[in-house]
Amino acid sequence: MITAIVSIVVESARIPEVAEAIVDLEGIEQVYSVTGDVDLIAVVRVRAHEDLAGVIADQLSKVAGVLDTSTNIAFKTYSKQDLDAAFDLGIDG
Repeated sequence: MITAIVSIVVESARIPEVAEAIVDLEGIEQVYSVTGDVDLIAVVRVRAHEDLAGVIADQLSKVAGVLDTSTNIAFKTYSKQDLDAAFDLGIDG
């Protein structure tokens, strides 16, 4: 599974509507309203790199109110739950 994190700049008056439209797209796991240089962050999960273009370029970036996007592809996931489970099993890192 490929995970990408997409930072999204949105028309400020339309943030809730845009977030709701984006979260309904296939391949979008979550959408967060955030502070900082961007308005929304979306977590995308797809089976292949080629599928990212379909979700991000063909769908997400065309949602009315989206002004700009920047995508980061995750190499590896680090999760507190995964680490806790490993320690419970006695695995040393």
